[in-house]
Amino acid sequence: MNIPRPFLVILLFLAPNFGSYGQPAPDAIHFVRQGVRRLIFDQDQAIPLAALKPGEIVGIASMYPTSHYLSAQADVLASENKLVINSRQETRTSIWFGGFNPFATYTLDLASTSGEGEVGFEFTDAGRREQVYVTVGFKAGAMIAARLRIVREAAVVADESIATHLTGTEKLEGRLILQMLGSGLVLYRQDKGLPVAIGQSDFNRYLDLRKKEYIHAFQSKLFVQLKDGQVVINAVESVLSTGNGLADIRAITYENGDPYLDQGRLWYTMSIRGRALPHHIQGVFSLNPTVFDLKMEGIIVFDRQDGILRNEVASHLFYDRTVRTWRGLTTGFSAYANPDKEKKQLLAVESKRDPRFGFSVMNAVPFGMVGDIEDPHVLFDSTAQKWRMLTCENQNGYKAIVLESDYWDRGYTRIAGPVNHNSTGTSIQKIGDKRYCFSGSSEREIFIYTYPDLQPAGTLKMDLPPWDATAGTRVWPNVVQLPEGYPFRYVALMMDRYNYPGLQGPHWTYGAVYLYHGYD
Repeated sequence: MNIPRPFLVILLFLAPNFGSYGQPAPDAIHFVRQGVRRLIFDQDQAIPLAALKPGEIVGIASMYPTSHYLSAQADVLASENKLVINSRQETRTSIWFGGFNPFATYTLDLASTSGEGEVGFEFTDAGRREQVYVTVGFKAGAMIAARLRIVREAAVVADESIATHLTGTEKLEGRLILQMLGSGLVLYRQDKGLPVAIGQSDFNRYLDLRKKEYIHAFQSKLFVQLKDGQVVINAVESVLSTGNGLADIRAITYENGDPYLDQGRLWYTMSIRGRALPHHIQGVFSLNPTVFDLKMEGIIVFDRQDGILRNEVASHLFYDRTVRTWRGLTTGFSAYANPDKEKKQLLAVESKRDPRFGFSVMNAVPFGMVGDIEDPHVLFDSTAQKWRMLTCENQNGYKAIVLESDYWDRGYTRIAGPVNHNSTGTSIQKIGDKRYCFSGSSEREIFIYTYPDLQPAGTLKMDLPPWDATAGTRVWPNVVQLPEGYPFRYVALMMDRYNYPGLQGPHWTYGAVYLYHGYD
């Protein structure tokens, strides 16, 4: 085809502009906030494990076997969609309702109480060789105690108050929410408004419920102790829950770093918040990026083949298409449950089974990266023919570094960094055809660096960042470039750092989830 010379000159003049349009600068993208939600024990998101619903009972003796621990026995009756436990004498009654999971949330929906006694949960094996009780004491309709009691071979190992913020005048009504966290727990009461923390404990000094023997053998029971009183129950449930906040948001990818799009949805790992560092749980969520329909899909725990299932978080998962295997890196925060025996370190994780749904276990192996190292993101760079990891290491504050290896799960050596700025939530993402490194910080900015040499490339532009003048700003940027055909090219899912109110001692219980669409 012959092109007239004037038009050819125009096309040649415009050619550089086509190229620059195809390769935008990451600091020129404008991210516009679309929505925000804080999922606090969200019942719509809960993944069911077991339930006792009185309106469904036909044959209570078989469905929900009842044990009486004293010679006097309480009356147990399902009536008008409620379970009524009643006694004029001192009684102890245990009603089975499900299996046991040390990372589940257990909810007791109370209709009413009268008289004096305790109500809560018992976790035990079939032979009752070990029992763990978490209960609330009541008298004349008021909460007077919150206790943890552990019994082993008929000997009391622990019997202690776990109460926080209890004055003895609070009414016992609404929902009791027991968030089990592997090596600890938090107990909440919810009547109107937000759940209120009323108890907390680190019980790992007595027994480690993360051991496989407990998840294999323990069962969950409704426990009621009465002294001339009555307890009326609407329902008892155990679920995998969203906890009191979500953080450490990272997109699941393929081995080359491209986002894993399945069923028109992006997939993310997020830390389901419990309380302190050993207590959080690795959650998996999905999102249709054109709307804000965040959905909890499951949780993942990690098996180092030593009999314990660990609740590590801040993971990056990828599907390695070359071997059809799910792989990734995670941060060993659960070491803080046994600080005298274990050290925080990065772990290589792997599973042939798709770990995104329900309750999943991935094999985990240490690979020598021991120390205060967090937030790893890994990919295979086909140009360099190397595995590259972006992470942050505490060197007078967390600082981003890049490492590389011939293998995805070992042998990493540093090739760039540390950067000058504080870093958190480090991730590698493509903008146009080039990769960039993104990092949150304590400096009220999200920093962008070149890949892989970590040279400054600007800061992220947002109309409403996920912080205010007083809040912490070490968020996870989590920028993802979408394929052609979407109404916008970029999406970012971030969290804030507002801790949940009412817990005692150091805790990391942020945050809400913020959705941004990016336009260039």
